[in-house]
Amino acid sequence: MLALVLGAVLALLAVLLVARPFLREPAPVEDRIAEPGELDRRRVELVEERDRALGALKELEFDHRTGKIADDDYRALVGPLRRRAAEALRALEPRAESNVSEQVTRIGR
Repeated sequence: MLALVLGAVLALLAVLLVARPFLREPAPVEDRIAEPGELDRRRVELVEERDRALGALKELEFDHRTGKIADDDYRALVGPLRRRAAEALRALEPRAESNVSEQVTRIGR
């Protein structure tokens, strides 16, 4: 009987020891989310531009393959979309991070 009580107490202590970090509420150093900087905002703009251009290209390809868009119209539309996507992808390359503002200005034109 004594062994059973000691085992239960030991199990309870082990559970409390393991659960202790989860039961304490951490004191946050700062619980405000920092405003994104200019570089972060421009990077998000470039990612959005890339996603829009690639999505439009995908839809254009699909419409062309299904016959909804004629060959002449496809050729007229695909070039500018590919340029937009390529410019956004180039601007997002790691070596281009210092020139992000220049690339954003160029894409916006």
